[in-house]
Amino acid sequence: MRLLLVEDDNHVAAALSAVLKRHGFDVTHARNGEEALQALVPEGDGFGVVLLDLGLPDQDGYEVCGKIRKRTSTPVIMVTARADVRSRIHGLNLGADDYVVKPYDTGELLARIHAVSRRTTHEEAAQGGESSLHLGVVRIELPTRQVSVGGSVVQLTRKEFDLLALLAQRPGVVFRREQIISEVWRTSWEGTGRTLEVHVASLRAKLRMPALIETVRGVGYRLVAPAA
Repeated sequence: MRLLLVEDDNHVAAALSAVLKRHGFDVTHARNGEEALQALVPEGDGFGVVLLDLGLPDQDGYEVCGKIRKRTSTPVIMVTARADVRSRIHGLNLGADDYVVKPYDTGELLARIHAVSRRTTHEEAAQGGESSLHLGVVRIELPTRQVSVGGSVVQLTRKEFDLLALLAQRPGVVFRREQIISEVWRTSWEGTGRTLEVHVASLRAKLRMPALIETVRGVGYRLVAPAA
């Protein structure tokens, strides 16, 4: 996924870019509002997410958000030290899709990026009439929650399907364990880690594709799209 990082502090941007790149993002760095707006022209929809710091040197971040929303529907996540409710409401009313307060946990930020991106993907799929995901010989039917491999239906539990569908939204992108637990089990990581490992092992066995879901040591899992 291409991500536009709007951050005037080069040290912060370099550190965050390194983390994002390790998790599969193609990061473009804009140091101020004008650079951000220029990056969104003429291919604003080429970015999956805009990560927008509000403390910019040339323009107020809220103003930049409003201009971005007029140019593109790309999801915008505001990043700021302004923690009061009024500031959050103002940002969301301007068209931001989410709002992260500094200092933030990197895992939470990654989860929020994936969440807004996935939401947009679902909306686009609904508008375009798409209802299935194709990954080589694997076909995932979202409305009927049915999975088939090479034309043969594979019976999965509800959580197994949810886990596979989550990873399949972004093949090749690493999903953190904490994010998966939050999205699939709607709970925190504590005490649920073993459950995730069991479900991953079960998916690999049922689909008879051990290499489909790759373990990224110390981070989480990603789906490796098989050949057709």
